[in-house]
Amino acid sequence: GSKDALIEAVIRRRLDPMNAARIAALEALEASGRPLAPEGIIRAFIGPSLRLIEDAKGGGRNFIRLLGRTYSEPAKELRALIGHMYAPTMERYKAALERALPQMPKDELVWRMHFMFGTLAYTLAATDTVQLIAGCKPEDRHDARLPEERLTAFLAAGLHAPLKTSIKKGA
Repeated sequence: GSKDALIEAVIRRRLDPMNAARIAALEALEASGRPLAPEGIIRAFIGPSLRLIEDAKGGGRNFIRLLGRTYSEPAKELRALIGHMYAPTMERYKAALERALPQMPKDELVWRMHFMFGTLAYTLAATDTVQLIAGCKPEDRHDARLPEERLTAFLAAGLHAPLKTSIKKGA
């Protein structure tokens, strides 16, 4: 087929199972009977992508970098395709976070989720940046593993951050 069809097939090959894993993880949290906590919701979302980062031999790491780059490069058709593929998963996670954070104004939650997913996309696309920050060469592999707990704690802190007075008033 066309180049666009090939790109879509490559993305669907990895993104469909990753989204299915995300939904399954969220459903397991919801079925547990315990109140939803933002940290658990975050882990359920980021876990499948972090597992792909560690799949260097099977191409998972390359796919995750490609996926992360799609958010920072102006390929409108590709971004629209991925946005369409993510939409059902995103809606499920937004609803779960709304239940976990009932005090959060909905428009503020939208922004915080945007920042959360932006952080994840950058982390996935630029996994070697930590070497630059740490002052070591890429081959030195500064703490090459990306612990899920580290990213979860950072993202959860953003979700739990107090609202500024101007935000509460809608300014």
